[in-house]
Amino acid sequence: MKNTLHQIIEEEKEIRAILVGLNVDKDDEEFDRSMKELKELTKALDIKAAATITQSLPSPDRSTYIGSGKVDEIASSLDVFDADIIIFNDTLSPMQIRNLEKILDTEVIDRTGLILQIFAKRAKTRESRLQVEYAQLQYMLPRLVGMRSSLSRQGGGSGRLSNKGSGEKQLELDRRRIEHRMSELRRELENVEKERDTQRSRRLMSSEPKISLVGYTNAGKSTIMNNLLSLYGGENSEEKMVLEKDMLFATLDTSVRRISAPGHRPFLLTDTVGFISELPHTLVKAFRSTLEEAKYADLILEIIDFSDPEYRHHMDVTRETLAEIGAGDIPVLYVFNKSDIVQDQQKEASQLVMDIPRTNDDRAYICAKSKESLDALIGLIEETLKQGDTLCELLLPYSEGGAINAITASSIVESTEYLPEGVKVLAHLSAKSAQKYSNFII
Repeated sequence: MKNTLHQIIEEEKEIRAILVGLNVDKDDEEFDRSMKELKELTKALDIKAAATITQSLPSPDRSTYIGSGKVDEIASSLDVFDADIIIFNDTLSPMQIRNLEKILDTEVIDRTGLILQIFAKRAKTRESRLQVEYAQLQYMLPRLVGMRSSLSRQGGGSGRLSNKGSGEKQLELDRRRIEHRMSELRRELENVEKERDTQRSRRLMSSEPKISLVGYTNAGKSTIMNNLLSLYGGENSEEKMVLEKDMLFATLDTSVRRISAPGHRPFLLTDTVGFISELPHTLVKAFRSTLEEAKYADLILEIIDFSDPEYRHHMDVTRETLAEIGAGDIPVLYVFNKSDIVQDQQKEASQLVMDIPRTNDDRAYICAKSKESLDALIGLIEETLKQGDTLCELLLPYSEGGAINAITASSIVESTEYLPEGVKVLAHLSAKSAQKYSNFII
């Protein structure tokens, strides 16, 4: 068999792939969208799509997923397109992968395996590396067991451990190693999660609003984060920037940054990993602690690539993923990014041209690189947060300097008056702050 994908990546040679899609129950538009996304996923791993082969069947073939005629077509295409690997747009069973690799004599990976490779390449922090490794081992374990039938069975079937075949012994050894490593990773991830919980608890104790950026991968979350940091991130904002790149899953790491725009209350902004259709369950499970940052937000900003014809589908995927991680009930502002591209398309088509920026109820139409757009977005955030505010008059003793500073830093203060008995403050307090400082409310 030719070199594996991992070996080819290590050698830094160009990887050429044949993409394979089987349409069983999707309509043509949905299937085309899925295949287009597969091509983008391969691009994210620097793989060149040399050819695309598709087929429609009432149900997948049990042994090779696709029909025997298509398997022959792929076999004859390998040399024609000088392909190194075959990538399927669905999750294959261990038996299907084994059978296909035996027939085609080249590596076969499925959509889940491809996304895992992307995550492995992108993971930078210790936590994300642990999460990806755990997900990879989860994915590998049943496939290792699935290879059992092809291994040696020397020694007969008495059931004694000493009679196990050499292949079965190796399989058991590999399986135990994987299970042992998964146990180690679970312990390490539990420790990392405790650290994350401690950091999160400190943030939750703060009166500053917590806002999470969520959305489909490559919608522009990191661009919004970086441009808000550039404008309102304070000193050393450049050092706080997150990775920003026009590709799927450019970053996996959760970042929390403080945004403080003049005339508006400051807030903590969290950037999270992007979502995608059919995100492997092993990844959702492994990254749950990271994704769950959205659960603790006071407000979610769902970033949508408005220029993408499939943006409504992306919104559906985001809604489903938020519900899966328990964040489905948190208030959402829908931020339609890249609206400037839509605006240009409207001009070229001599259509009615939309205004940018534009905000309406729970929606904002913006260009993430425009200061005017970001100021409009911050204004909408402020209006939304104000809906839960109460105008409170407080009298704080001078001995409560920490409370005075916290209220001034996290609330909209209408007036401050210094009296002999303390500081009299008129401020818009969130429900959380009003409860926290209820003893000082006049």
